[in-house]
Amino acid sequence: MKVSLLRIRLGLIFLSIAGLAAALGVWFARLFGSALGSWLLIVGVALVPTFWLAGRVLRPIRQVLRALSGTVASYREGDFSQSLVVERDDELGELMAAHNDLATALRTQRAHLVQRELLLDTVMQNSPVALVLVDAHERIAYANLASRHLLSEGRSLNGLQFGEILLQAPPALRTAATQPGDSLFSAEIDGIEEMFHLSQRSFVLQGRPYRLYLLKHLTRELSRQEVATWKKLIRVLSHELNNSLGPLSSLAHTGAEMSRREDYAALPAVFRAIAERAEHLHRFVGSYAAFAKLPAPRPEQVAWPTFVSDLARQATFKTVGKLPDSPGWFDRVQIEQVLINLLKNAHEAGGDGGGVELQIICTGDEQRIEVRDRGSGMSQAVLAQALLPFYSTKRSGTGLGLALSREIAEAHGGRIRLANRDGGGLCVALDLPRTHRAAEA
Repeated sequence: MKVSLLRIRLGLIFLSIAGLAAALGVWFARLFGSALGSWLLIVGVALVPTFWLAGRVLRPIRQVLRALSGTVASYREGDFSQSLVVERDDELGELMAAHNDLATALRTQRAHLVQRELLLDTVMQNSPVALVLVDAHERIAYANLASRHLLSEGRSLNGLQFGEILLQAPPALRTAATQPGDSLFSAEIDGIEEMFHLSQRSFVLQGRPYRLYLLKHLTRELSRQEVATWKKLIRVLSHELNNSLGPLSSLAHTGAEMSRREDYAALPAVFRAIAERAEHLHRFVGSYAAFAKLPAPRPEQVAWPTFVSDLARQATFKTVGKLPDSPGWFDRVQIEQVLINLLKNAHEAGGDGGGVELQIICTGDEQRIEVRDRGSGMSQAVLAQALLPFYSTKRSGTGLGLALSREIAEAHGGRIRLANRDGGGLCVALDLPRTHRAAEA
């Protein structure tokens, strides 16, 4: 069992005080001949050794406290290299050992933090995305290598005014940086037209507001995407043309052989087959032409009951809810084309006439048209790519139906969204602005 040396020392102090009181009592008893004098004599005699012993006992405690105070001051300044030499086997020794353990833990955490900061700074400095951090006074607090090469020919930007740096940047970048939100723009860099995406975010760091600007160079990425899109387009066109030209060549050879044998009775069937394949090829090429030459929408007021009635004559569906009293505002022909395509997809997804639903909701400055089915829905991978041109899960699909619908929606200033329904099926929501200004924009 460990002996508490601190308690022993405190006990010696109390014994010394008692001895001092006894000595003073004896001294005063002899001097004044009374009991009170005796006790005062005892106290007086014991006073000097008591003070000496108390000083001896408290000296190591004061030394430990001074050492602890010094190391804590070092920790406050961020220096965790200090530690105490432990040569005691009492409570003070335990306190010093615990203090050293704390210093070791702080040193370890500081080393890990420094390594993480170094890794983060290395990643940010070598990122191809230009990164600029600006404080509340519009001074640049941090800028990586990409931003320095883009904005100041490689020179340091730290401490400079962000507005002054933008004065030397292309006008398109200045305009994008002064507007809230994200933006996509093109700018001429070294005589070459380049595409950029600017993202802005505000946040508070250590109680101070900052704004982060992320400028991503998209020219090379867009070029790769453009090449990939052209390759995919060529594959689709080649596949469809071969599917039509092969039968046409075979039918032409068959017709020529029949004519040579003077077998004219079967020629009308051959010509009909040729005409069908030619018509299919014409429709296929026409769909691509329509996608490439989509005219600008001409919004107008549209009465919902008449619009839905005309739509019902071309597709089977069930209207859900009451139609809005206020008229819609969109290009009637283009939106009708979108909905016919969406309703056709809903039926092909497996839903019958009763399972395909159409609902129109108008709230504030927005109008939403939803087409819902009870088919199998879409996987997350398909949902992410369904609106891209030339993407299709159908063997005979061109991949232009939903892409064309998306183009029409965005031309109206709206958007189209796909989501799986609870219980199975898909919901396609077409969101359009109701105001004249938003629709024309």
